Amino acid sequence: MLYDLKAPILGFENITQVEFEKIDDMFSKISSLDGSFNMALVNPYMLREYSFSIPKYVELLLELDKDSQVEVYCVVVLQKELSDSMVNFLAPLIFNPSNKTAAQIALSIMDYPDFGFRDTLKSFATTELGA
Repeated sequence: MLYDLKAPILGFENITQVEFEKIDDMFSKISSLDGSFNMALVNPYMLREYSFSIPKYVELLLELDKDSQVEVYCVVVLQKELSDSMVNFLAPLIFNPSNKTAAQIALSIMDYPDFGFRDTLKSFATTELGA
């Protein structure tokens, strides 16, 4: 599924569209159309309690309203052992499936001190992860 990026992915400001592919209920991936990058994503709600406020400018960019069904994913830095892979909870990607738009937001650790940017999957271990 192709999504237009309305706010850039940190470090990939030149990418304006991504191909989104759901792997299962927990994992998904995005890739650039030219194949220059791929990112693994995880559904944070499958790992922990996760709640944050979407900034107003992102709501406007993605055309969100109170009835919008957004999807939220966090970037995973994959390691050889899946359970050692690291999740960035401070820079979630927000997807609006109804209009195929997406944006990454940067959350402040001051506002969300329980969120890390390199929490390992094994710290949320379940048998599904092989931990």
